[in-house]
Amino acid sequence: MTRRSIGIIVNGVTGRMGYRQHLVRSLLALREQGGLALPDGTRIWPEPILVGRDEGRLRAVAERHGLTDWTTDLSAALAREDAEIYFDAQVTQQREKAIRQAIEAGKHIYTEKPLAESSAAAMELVRAADAAGIRTGVVQDKLFLPGLRKLKRLIDGGFFGRILSVRGEFGYWVFEGDWQPAQRPSWNYRVEDGGGIIMDMFPHWQYVLEELFAPVRAVTCLAATHIPQRVDEAGRSYPATADDAAYGIFELEGGVVAALNSSWCTRVHRDELVEFHVDGTEGSAVAGLRRCRVQHRAVTPKPVWNPDLPATEDFRAQWTEVPDNEEFDNGFKAQWEAFLRHVVAGDPFHWDFLAGVRGVQLAELGLESAREGRRVEVPELTR
Repeated sequence: MTRRSIGIIVNGVTGRMGYRQHLVRSLLALREQGGLALPDGTRIWPEPILVGRDEGRLRAVAERHGLTDWTTDLSAALAREDAEIYFDAQVTQQREKAIRQAIEAGKHIYTEKPLAESSAAAMELVRAADAAGIRTGVVQDKLFLPGLRKLKRLIDGGFFGRILSVRGEFGYWVFEGDWQPAQRPSWNYRVEDGGGIIMDMFPHWQYVLEELFAPVRAVTCLAATHIPQRVDEAGRSYPATADDAAYGIFELEGGVVAALNSSWCTRVHRDELVEFHVDGTEGSAVAGLRRCRVQHRAVTPKPVWNPDLPATEDFRAQWTEVPDNEEFDNGFKAQWEAFLRHVVAGDPFHWDFLAGVRGVQLAELGLESAREGRRVEVPELTR
């Protein structure tokens, strides 16, 4: 067995996603399993180089996991020849500048979304990366979730017949920060700091809709800031200037209509924090993060509307669980494995910077629709 070490600069490792999903549950998990095996017997061995702005927090993360390679100097990390990949999990406003540095340093780049604060800036990164001849990737983790992989299996197998519509519900109550600490950083609720649920979630909805159903051709969006005042991590009250809820209608190629609600101001009364209800001529499905349930045309009950009598049917019991049929790994780790194979072995990987631009574009158009109160068409993007 040959071990192929690969240095990975992990910038933003002290943040929630950078630490929990990318460092602990992906890169360190790969090391715990002995590396990532390739067909020729080679094992890819990630060597994380931790980067952040807060020396104390960075040192604490490194010591917690027995890591010694860390720095607050991004330029020094990018200058290292043993660092082949740059990964960015910083706040959005810091991302574009750092990615440009990584491109200039000739590193392959994998990054959280959104790729940049505007689609124009994101497209400039595409062109710069193409000119540099580097490999790129953008995190699109929802595609690797067990529930959506089961849903994809149903779509590919023709279960739905002609798909008619998709309804999605995402969100939960994020505490205001006064009498209970908020579960999300305060910058999420300040538009001047890159916050807002549209820029956060519409890139997700773009790739989920396109990869499972069809490309988005038009969007109509209503944005809201339901909670106008919040309290930050230091206990200071601040005005929430960013949208904390978005109600979107997405028209897909081929006539499918998707209605997706995203909110940090809703209390959960569903089985999972995100669920997609898909209706087709031959059957329907409800998919979440892990579960997926179906109801086929042949066994669809015949409900009768009668508001004068109490409902006696257990509607949830009329659906059938889709079996796992395989062991599902962490979605972030699964995409990391795909990107590492792409860099080391040249395996296909189509979730590149251009895919990331499409997500930023849909978020921009959603904001435009909300601002102008109109339906907005989505133009084609090419390199």
